[in-house]
Amino acid sequence: MSLLHARGLSVRYGPKVLLDGASFALGHHDRAGLIGPNGSGKSTLLKILAGQIEPDGGAVQLVRKARAGYLPQELSELPPGSVLDGVLASVPGRSWLQARLASAEAALAQAATEEEQVELGGELAELHEQLAHHEELYGRHRAEEILGGLGFARPELLRPASELSGGWKMRAALAALLLQDPELLLLDEPTNHLDVPTLEWFDSFLRRSRKALLLVSHDREFLDRQIDRVLSLEPEGLRAYAGNYERYLELRAAEEERLAAQAEKQSRRRAQMQAFIDRFRAKATKARQVQSRVRLLEKEEIVQVREERGTVRFRFPEAPRSGREVARLERVSKSYGATSVFRDLSAQVLRGDRIAVIGLNGAGKTTLLKLLAGEIEPDAGAVAAGHNVVTGYFAQHHTERLDAERTILEEVHGLVPTQPQSWVRGVLGSFLFSGDEVDKRIGVLSGGERARVALARLLVVPSNFLLMDEPTNHLDLDSSEALIDALTRYEGTLLFVSHNRSFVNGLATRIWEVRDGGIDAQPGDLDDWSRRRAEQTAGEVQAGSSRPAPQGVQARRERALQREQRDKVLGPIKRAVAELEQRIAQLEQEKKAAEAQLADPALFSDPARSTPLITAYRDASRKLEELYARWEHKSEELAAAESRLP
Repeated sequence: MSLLHARGLSVRYGPKVLLDGASFALGHHDRAGLIGPNGSGKSTLLKILAGQIEPDGGAVQLVRKARAGYLPQELSELPPGSVLDGVLASVPGRSWLQARLASAEAALAQAATEEEQVELGGELAELHEQLAHHEELYGRHRAEEILGGLGFARPELLRPASELSGGWKMRAALAALLLQDPELLLLDEPTNHLDVPTLEWFDSFLRRSRKALLLVSHDREFLDRQIDRVLSLEPEGLRAYAGNYERYLELRAAEEERLAAQAEKQSRRRAQMQAFIDRFRAKATKARQVQSRVRLLEKEEIVQVREERGTVRFRFPEAPRSGREVARLERVSKSYGATSVFRDLSAQVLRGDRIAVIGLNGAGKTTLLKLLAGEIEPDAGAVAAGHNVVTGYFAQHHTERLDAERTILEEVHGLVPTQPQSWVRGVLGSFLFSGDEVDKRIGVLSGGERARVALARLLVVPSNFLLMDEPTNHLDLDSSEALIDALTRYEGTLLFVSHNRSFVNGLATRIWEVRDGGIDAQPGDLDDWSRRRAEQTAGEVQAGSSRPAPQGVQARRERALQREQRDKVLGPIKRAVAELEQRIAQLEQEKKAAEAQLADPALFSDPARSTPLITAYRDASRKLEELYARWEHKSEELAAAESRLP
């Protein structure tokens, strides 16, 4: 049985049709990627599945008691209170259980008879067990663990959520969703606000999940690791493909090649038949053959070649060659209030460099690009551009640099007023803005459309030093691939911030990791950086384990103390894991026994026998899901505890 079933979904915005009778199903463990160009309806479809908007036609059915959790691209606000309180409050049931518990305790205190006391005592015991189970799955420890994985330091957990920036609010919302652990995750570009270390944690967390997933992401490597199925919003409608995104590209290419060959063969055959008809139409002796061919032509279904969807295609214009040194930071310091971002920073960018800037959110990546772009001034030190350097800057929040009241054409043409309007229209056409679309106001554009306008602005003014801050955010997969291709052929110097692993690996020759008020510069791409970091971590562990052990009586005491400490911490967790494994094995046997009986068709002719068996089978399946979730949580807790202890 499917977890979710969508039937005949239709959505229209004015004359534009986004969905036209789309139907599909998702199983309990399906992990699907939803792809399509910007504006094709990906976010709209997720909102429909989440129940946030109603389709013009069709329906969505989610199995009874199943929950769908939805993470939008942008978030307006979080619940009041601290970050931790908001995340904990996102899980329903805790306040209801606590209220029931308080009510039962009050009733027990006033119970007049022993019978009432026994009855209320049993209810209290059950409520305590339910609350303990709830805390184990959705409690403070689990919430802190998830928030920590998403980059929140412990002091930040008590910070008012209203004080968070937009990116950190999205992280808190993602943490709340992961804590809820719904049966279906609907994620719309969940990595947009994650830095590289946090993305690695989230990638691993999501891959361990046994729940169903429908994911929209412009990060090709992340998408490929997460999904085993693709739902593609094509010009001809919603189509499903088995496999990840890489496999989808292969299947679609093979499908297009096959259809093109069939269409060409059909075209030749129809031309031959038409030629026969035209030649012998007037001959009575050929009348029967002519009519036969006419009927064949009328009845034959024309092979439809896949409609080629519009893709962004462009290349950066040539710019004057810069000097060898493109930019220099000399003993730069920068602070925001009491927060110091850079202290005495010195670095150099040379002609031809392709530098990826990585680091934790808040480390100073955007500040670094703004310093190099001349958007802000350092508090101390100097930032100098080299000889003949022309800088182009793509800001992370490009809306800050776009005028919402201007049209697309006005926004781009304003940068090059001496160029004819036809030339600017040609540039915009390469970014899929054609005809009357160039007269749309910036304020009504989607995130992906605004990103394309910002890229078009870079194109009309040639530059030999490109600074790009998260350029693939809000771009679809095709546009991201086109940008990688254009930047690969770009002959200038490139310095960029991106959490998109495929984007970084496709372009970077150097890594600048921003941390501790400075820059750790290393050669290679993100894979090289990850490999070095893993080797460094392994070396530190090995060095720690190779320290000489204390000798004699003191050594034995210390080892005994360590064992006692480990047993004290790990013992209860290990026992809980073992108990869960025993209960899971027992339930698996019961489920298999029920499955064997349910496989007998004759059983269903006797409702008195079949109904209790079906109920038992469903209960066992539900309990198994709960036990597996608890086992996974306890196993992670055990692994974390073991890594902390000596």
